[in-house]
Parts: sequence; C-alpha cells; structure tokens
Amino acid sequence: MSSTVVPQGVRHNFDPDALREKYRAERDKRIRADGNDQYVEVTGDFSHYVDDPHATPGFTREALVQKVEVVIIGGGFGGMLAAARLREAGITDFMLIEKGGGFGGTWYWNRYPGASCDIEAYVYLPLLEETGFVPRQKYTNADETLEYCEVLAQRYRLREQALLQTQVKSVSWQESSRRWQVKTDRGDQLQARFIIHSNGPLNRPKLPGIKGIDQFKGHTFHTSRWDYAYTGGTSFGELTNLEDKRVAIIGTGATAVQCVPHLAASAKALYVFQRTPSSIDVRNNQPTDPDWISAQRAGWQKRRQTNFESIMSGLPVKEDLVGDGWTEAFRNLFGGLGDSMPSKARLAWWAIQGAFSSKRRERGLKQYLTDKAVQHMGLPQKMEMADFEKMEKVRARADALVSDKSTAESLKPYYRQFCKRPCFHDEYLQSFNRDNVTLIDTHGQGVEAFTEKGVLFDGEEYEVDCIIFATGFEVGTDYSRRAGYSIEGVNGLTVTEKWQDGMATFHGLHARGFPNSFFFGPIQSGFTAAFTYALDENSIHAAYIIDQLRQRGATRVEASAKAESDWVKTVIQKARLTEDFQKSCTPGYYNNEGHVQFQPQNTFYGGGPMEFFELMAKWRGKGKLDGLELQLSTYE
Repeated sequence: MSSTVVPQGVRHNFDPDALREKYRAERDKRIRADGNDQYVEVTGDFSHYVDDPHATPGFTREALVQKVEVVIIGGGFGGMLAAARLREAGITDFMLIEKGGGFGGTWYWNRYPGASCDIEAYVYLPLLEETGFVPRQKYTNADETLEYCEVLAQRYRLREQALLQTQVKSVSWQESSRRWQVKTDRGDQLQARFIIHSNGPLNRPKLPGIKGIDQFKGHTFHTSRWDYAYTGGTSFGELTNLEDKRVAIIGTGATAVQCVPHLAASAKALYVFQRTPSSIDVRNNQPTDPDWISAQRAGWQKRRQTNFESIMSGLPVKEDLVGDGWTEAFRNLFGGLGDSMPSKARLAWWAIQGAFSSKRRERGLKQYLTDKAVQHMGLPQKMEMADFEKMEKVRARADALVSDKSTAESLKPYYRQFCKRPCFHDEYLQSFNRDNVTLIDTHGQGVEAFTEKGVLFDGEEYEVDCIIFATGFEVGTDYSRRAGYSIEGVNGLTVTEKWQDGMATFHGLHARGFPNSFFFGPIQSGFTAAFTYALDENSIHAAYIIDQLRQRGATRVEASAKAESDWVKTVIQKARLTEDFQKSCTPGYYNNEGHVQFQPQNTFYGGGPMEFFELMAKWRGKGKLDGLELQLSTYE
C-alpha cells in the first residue's frame, strides 16, 4: 500500500510512490557528466550540416553600403512581425537580413516529411484577421506555414526590403554616429540607427559528439536540412528513393515523431535509435469548418490566443476555446477538483502561478500563501496526481497501439508531462508494427559509436546506407554562438561578457551597454506556448518605442542602470520555484540536459506572459518611456 497521502476526491489505479521511484530511476540513468558538451558544434568539418539546400545556387549580388533606420536580423516570424508592426507605425526605412533563401525561419529550414505545427493554426499563425488567410486545418503543416509566410511577405512588402541568403558576421556600436555597423558575408556595410535581434531560440542544429561520427562512409544529413535529392518525395512523404535503402535515425523527439512514419513507409529497413521516449498523445487533426470561421466576430484571434495562453499559465477562464492536448492538463486539474474546491484554494493556485498583478489582491492573499496553507489545501499533490493520471493515459496508448509488448514498454515515457515538449501524433506509435522498422532502445545511454558501415550499440553493428540526425538545436549555449555573429556594444563590450554571470535586461528587450537594440528572446520577458504570440507582443512594443523616439528627436536610447537592476530584481522575485521540478525531470534541452544550474535571473518573467503583456501595455499607456535614457540631437 502506498505511503503517499492521496488528496481527498482524487481517484487513481496506480501507485504514486512506485511511479515517483520509476521516474527517478529513468532520470538517473540518463544523466551524463558532459551535459551540453555531448554535442558537436556545426563548424569546420561539420559546417556542411548547416548548408542551405533550398537556396538558389550560385546566387550573387553587389555589396550594399548605406544608412538605414532599422536593421532586423532574422526572417522568421519574429523578423516578419517586427517589420509588419514597424510598417503599421509608419516606419518604412528598414532592412531585414536573413541567412536563408526565403522567409519562415524555423519553417524555412525544417521541411522534413511530416513537419507540422503542434499548436493549432488559429492561435499559432499571427495576423490571420489582418491578412484574411484561413488555415485549411486545425494543425497546419510546414507547406501551408511557408505559404502563409509568403502571404505575410506580400502583405507587408517585405521582399523588397530584405537581404536574403545573407549571413550577418558582426554588429558593432559606433558612438560617434550613434549607429550600429552591420557587416555581412556578402560585403554589406549597413549603418543602422536601431537593430532588432530576432534570431530565433531554435535555429542552430546540433550533432551528437559520438565517437566515429566523421567515419561513416554512407550518406548523412540533419532533419533541418532534409536531403530530398537523396530520399525523394516531399514534405508530404512518398520517399521513393529509399525503397532499397537501410536508414538509421538518431533521436526520438518531436521532429522524429513526425518524420518516422514516412521513413517507415518508404525505407527497406528503418532503425530508430532512442535514448528517451517522447510523450505521444492524440492529435486528431480536423479541416477548418467554413461555417465556424465565417461566424467569428472581429477580434476573434486575439481572444483565442489570450484564452489559450491564459489556460497554459493557469489563469481562470470561463471556457476553453481551444480544447486540445495542451490545455487538457489544466482542464483535468480544475475539472477534477470541481466547483467544490475552496475559492481560497483556487485563488492561491492562481497567485502561485503569478496570475495577479493587482497589489490589493496580492495583499489579500498573503495569509493563504504560506507553505503550510498551500500544503494543507493539497494543491501540489493534486497537481502531481493530475499529471500522473495524464501520463498513465499516454503510456496506456502505447500498449493499445503497439503490437509487440516489449517495444510498447520501451516507448512509454516515465516523467512528468512538461519535462519534455509533449508530442501529438496519430501514426508514430503504429509505425513500430511494421516488419521493416526496428526500435533500438538504448535505455538512456545513446548510441555507442559510428563505424564506416553504420551504427554501433551494445556490441552490435547496424549496417545502414544513411544516417539521419534528429538531434535538435542548440539551447543554453552562448548567445553569439547561437546567433552566428558577434555583437559589440559600448566600448567593445560583447554580449558574452555582458551576460557571463547571468542575464541582465530591462523588460527582456533592452540591455545596458547596447543602445538602440532590441533582443527578441523569451528570457526575462513573457514566454508563450505559441511563441508567435510573444514575438508579436515584442514587435508591437519595439515599434512603439522606435516611433516615440523619432517623434521626440532621440537618436540614442539605452536602459538606465537602475531600470535594468530593478528589472533583474523583479525577475528574481517573480521567478517560479521550478528548480526542484527541473532537477527531477529526465534530461533534455528544457533542463540543460539534466545539469540544472538554477539562476533565477535566467528565467522567463515569473508572473506569466499575460501579466507581462499587461505590464508592457500599461508602460506604453503612460507615454513616459520610464527606465529608458534618451539623448536628443538633430534627426537625420
């Protein structure tokens, strides 16, 4: 009998203590001493893994030397939204620089078969009302997402002000001119009044640092640079060139979950090398109902986005407008507790989540927020039980869909739901019922080595013709390394030096020592499950500030030392107590490969994204640009 005290009213048919022990054991055997160092940087001999397979070969142009009001680095949704909001604010003198041959960012690069968004299109694709675009289905695929990027590019006339197939090499602040000098690999030298860094948090591929990675004589590529010349087919599958090929795929994260069914359907033999299984929930994609979309009132998308992100932040809503696997965890929590849950307990939960910005309400809740009171209400236990219930359903799905019981067991995730990014797919698990598909469960250890002929694990060599790396992207490494260019601010201060002891920003966008700059990253600002929502809010905020500076004749703006210091203190005070949770999780990019070095200043704004966006709206509403130091001069 379990020694755990189960909160009253919660029913289950599992042993919580046994699950906790199982979670710990599965985590412990995956911890590696080398952490992020287990991956190889894609430079030197590995630089071909970041070559652009989609760009026009032999592209050349004359170098551009000119002054420009705003340079936007990055042509993904962040860069496109920044340009769109600048144009809406009447700021048209901007240049967008993108290393790829087109717009889309992560969607430009990730065109692997089956690539699709796991958050519904009506929430994820921004500016749907402004463009009039109607997604064809609830969860859009990569092909349609790229199509929509072109819609945005045309709607906001971006292509005529973009330098594509161009890599920024360095940006450096010139105090004498109060401008940023931007240099590129094509010889461009731009003098920018303002610069927006929208590089994207997941843009630089990583490779496993496994012995012999450079010894394999067959074909290799990373999923973010899918080689259709080798596989045949398109992002919809039909990889006909693989019918006589033996293929190995390394990794079983979100990307592999989407492309494995297509590899399984086409390859002569497919070997899936797994270190940690993903959580595979129901997707149940549906076409967009034309009657539903035509019945939506003006402002429908913002309401839907707000509803979704509010639920994901643990905020109270009258109705779940999205109703999918993302929001289910919170529906289960409060639905399971029911209306009988004490109102004070609900208030305490929302307060713990950082839901309240009202000082009066915060003061009124203090008496309910002691550790003793929270434990008495059983909220942590109820949350854990709801999570156990959910993950038991996920594990049961593997049993129901996979014929071989041993394989089914290997595909079961033993960790809390949000330890790793949850996946939603209706064909992945069934792929392992095919005779040509073999799951090699490395029991958390990973592949041992590569040989000239294939992949080695547990003393057995798997001979293959092709190895596909589904090993994700760099997270948690140095900012400049991920961005791919150097950033030098006042007196040569680099971003690496600035943030070597932890992040220091004002509102997550400004960094003292880097005037006239905006950093579109989620650290110290609002982080949303649908990242495009946060990017749009950043874009609105940046466009407002630049417009205000122009109106006031300011040519230099920088966060004050006090504003930056106070914001860092606010972030630390608001930081959610996630250290214990992350330490208990199985290793992955969410928790720095299990090496949790908790620095509260390196977190998202702990009050949640909705509170942060409200805070920014109120800041703009005051019209004072509080916390920013302005220097005026004749505006050029």
